[in-house]
Amino acid sequence: MESGGKGWLHGSLFFYTVCALSLFSSCVTGQIRYSIPEEMPVGSFVGNIASDLGLEPKRLISGKARVFTADSSEYIGLDKENGHLVVKNKIDREELCGEISACSVSFDVIFDNPMELYRVTVDIQDINDNSPVFPKSKIEQEISELAVLGARFPLESAIDPDVGVNTLQKYTLQPTDHFKLNVQNGAGGNKNVEMVLHSALDREKKKHHNLILTAFDGGKPQRSATVQINIIVLDVNDNAPVFSQSSYKTSVVENAPKSTIVTKVSATDADESSHGIQYYFEHATSAVKALFSIDADSGEVKVIGDIDYEKHKQFTVKVKAKDHGGLTDSSEIIIDVIDINDNTPKITIMSFSSAVSEDAAPGTVIAMINVQDLDSGDNSKITCSIDLNSPFKIMSSLTNYYNLVTDSELDREQTAEYNITVTAVDGGNPPLSSKEILNLKISDVNDHAPQFKQESYNAFIAENNPPSTTILTVKAEDMDWGSNAKVSYFLIDGDLNGAPLASYISINSENGVIYAEKSFDYEQLKSFKMQVKAQDGGSPPLSNNVTVNIIIQDQNDNAPQVLYPVQTGGSVVAEIVPRAADVGYLVTKVVAVDVDSGQNAWLSYKLQKATDRALFEVGLQNGEIRTVRQVTDKDAVKQKLTVVVEDNGQPSRSAVVSINVAVADSFPEVLSEFTDFTHEKQYNDNLTFYLVLALAVVSLLFIVSIISIISVKIYRWRQNKLFFKSGANLPVIPYYPPVYADGTLQHVYNYEMCGTTDSRMSDVKFVRPYSQNTLVSQSRLGTVQREKKEQEVDDLTLEQKPPNSDWRFPPNQRPGPSGQHRFHTLQQRWTPYEKSRAGVRPDEAGAGAGVIAGTGPWPNPPTEAEQLQALMAAANASEATATLGPRYNLQYGPEYRQNVYIPGSTATLTANPQQQVPQQALPPPQALPPAEVPKAAQTPASKKKPTKKDKK
Repeated sequence: MESGGKGWLHGSLFFYTVCALSLFSSCVTGQIRYSIPEEMPVGSFVGNIASDLGLEPKRLISGKARVFTADSSEYIGLDKENGHLVVKNKIDREELCGEISACSVSFDVIFDNPMELYRVTVDIQDINDNSPVFPKSKIEQEISELAVLGARFPLESAIDPDVGVNTLQKYTLQPTDHFKLNVQNGAGGNKNVEMVLHSALDREKKKHHNLILTAFDGGKPQRSATVQINIIVLDVNDNAPVFSQSSYKTSVVENAPKSTIVTKVSATDADESSHGIQYYFEHATSAVKALFSIDADSGEVKVIGDIDYEKHKQFTVKVKAKDHGGLTDSSEIIIDVIDINDNTPKITIMSFSSAVSEDAAPGTVIAMINVQDLDSGDNSKITCSIDLNSPFKIMSSLTNYYNLVTDSELDREQTAEYNITVTAVDGGNPPLSSKEILNLKISDVNDHAPQFKQESYNAFIAENNPPSTTILTVKAEDMDWGSNAKVSYFLIDGDLNGAPLASYISINSENGVIYAEKSFDYEQLKSFKMQVKAQDGGSPPLSNNVTVNIIIQDQNDNAPQVLYPVQTGGSVVAEIVPRAADVGYLVTKVVAVDVDSGQNAWLSYKLQKATDRALFEVGLQNGEIRTVRQVTDKDAVKQKLTVVVEDNGQPSRSAVVSINVAVADSFPEVLSEFTDFTHEKQYNDNLTFYLVLALAVVSLLFIVSIISIISVKIYRWRQNKLFFKSGANLPVIPYYPPVYADGTLQHVYNYEMCGTTDSRMSDVKFVRPYSQNTLVSQSRLGTVQREKKEQEVDDLTLEQKPPNSDWRFPPNQRPGPSGQHRFHTLQQRWTPYEKSRAGVRPDEAGAGAGVIAGTGPWPNPPTEAEQLQALMAAANASEATATLGPRYNLQYGPEYRQNVYIPGSTATLTANPQQQVPQQALPPPQALPPAEVPKAAQTPASKKKPTKKDKK
């Protein structure tokens, strides 16, 4: 042992082993004893518990070693850094144990992880730290002069709190000429001191005697105490009082009511003249004086305080009887305190785990409990128990120590929290008990997989759904808690029609809502299955799967389709009904299908339009067209029926089919009737809208073109006004007679053609030709562009031929459209005569076919109205030629003059705007073959899409 207590360790270190349960495994519990002197300074070394127990010093830290005392007194502390037990508070053995010689302090050292318990006892050795003390500093004693030799006179003993050799050992009396000391050992180990008279007293010689009584203990160094005894010599009193018993023994129960008589002492005096005897306690301690009193006259001992067995189990009281003459006698009263069951058991929770995992094995220690009862005997025997019907039990490990352990498996999902009541009952009568409630929480373990509310789910969704439509919500519950109960939802990967399932379906991982990623089509996909996985957030996670059946519901999104009769746009198909047909004659049967299902595919047939409704009827369910009466001569040969096929959806959809029926007995009759059959073309709403829109756009473009042309012409006319001031420079529009006598123009045949808008059903009829002398005066028209340079304009003006005074231009032959239009085929050949009449040199004819120069000027300058009329005539001619010419292989033109001269310019309007050549710039005439005649160029107006009016 190290400093301080090294010499005081008795070497009584021993162990004993018992079986106990700890939080995780069994532990070994032992007892160790140390011995130290009292009054050691705080922090003094007591013992090295780590070394004595064979433990590593770090075990004290990791095991959270701590000192536990039942009475909460902390005299010894634990230094966990080096494993030493040290003095925590100064120990006074006399205060701690009183008169008991064997004094010790017991406590427990507890370790966790695993839980271990060691009982430590420290014996407190007495040191001579107290001197003997007399109750009084001066003693007065009255003694009669007639006292006989050998008379004894008790003295108050000195008190020494120390024990053993350190307590009171001997007395000395000075002087000893009349008295000597007689020291006797009492029943409790105390020393009783008496003065014995060995030499007679004589009051007349000496009335007072002063003596010194000294008390010595046995300690080293030795301590002592003195008291002065003053003896007064009295006259006459020959007999002293005598107690009836040398020792009185009695008992009293603890907590006895006050004024309870414990016992009664009595003494007698042989002197007849003696007065009354007085009784009083001699050398009584403060505890005796606080609890008991004695009646001086009667000698009754009564209870005046609260007696506690746990503090004082026995009292020894000296009582003295004294007569009037001063003679005394002494006796001893021994009072035993009887214990009663007045203390309830005390429960101390030394270690407790407030939470335990639900997968803890049976036998796992939950708490370590200490119970104590301050009573004695059966009153201190304690029985500890807990509630029944719980998965726990309580087991005794050491005296007054219990372990609370699990008795069976725990399930947090059934019970998440326990309130365990620990009850301690003593063996008293009646028994006393105390309770302690422990709140134990069961921590969760991920031992439950998510469970769906249904074994499978069926969901219905209508086809043509918008994307992100909610289909259904799957829900799974997990009986665990916290993150172990957090459920996430996933789609198990799969394919559907060769595409990943995720492209069709998605699921919200948090709430299990299933969405449609795209629109479904019942006709392509009617149903499918998929697997949804619910997974919790435990570690490792647990999961469960469920099958979800998605059923696509049909919608009426498909109209019926007519399979028979087949509808063609370019041919006429007719059903023949003989005139002798009976009632119910089957004309034909309309066959239609609907790709929808259910009632959306239930088809019904009805006759919407018929030439004669009284002759035919259609079957509502089978589509059969039958006659409802006999055919008569009044019935028309051509019958047209319109049948509506309608499904049963909401809203319903329908299809229309037209059937031509011929009421005839022979095929030639049918053929002759249907030759001139006019098809009534059915336009749907969209086509009508587009036709109207196209007509509006074309009309707008035409109006804009006309306005632009007029604006340009007006602008140019105003720019050229300066050329009209002289009156000589007038524009010339040549005039060509319609018929030539010499017949040089090529004969032209004129045919009349009638056509419909549908060329596939059009008939062409050839009528007689017109006179071969008729000359078609049609030519291509064009627009003329004024030359930009003034120099060229001046040259052309100077070379203009003078006007011919004989030339006249009839009003009906002026430029402009005539009142009659026909379809013509125009082939134009140039002869030398025509070229000369046109004023074109032979070498200039090759510059462009169809360009004819004028031979004379206008008689008067044309007005603006005449110019506008000429321009509009040119535009109409170009448009008609561009529209009907390519389709019928014809050239179309009205009967008006071909060549138009614009005032102020020498250019000639032609059908090709690129061939605007002045007269003097024409090359020499050359003969052109018919195949090389250039075609008229199309103007913007001629490119306009032909309208219905134009076709008519």
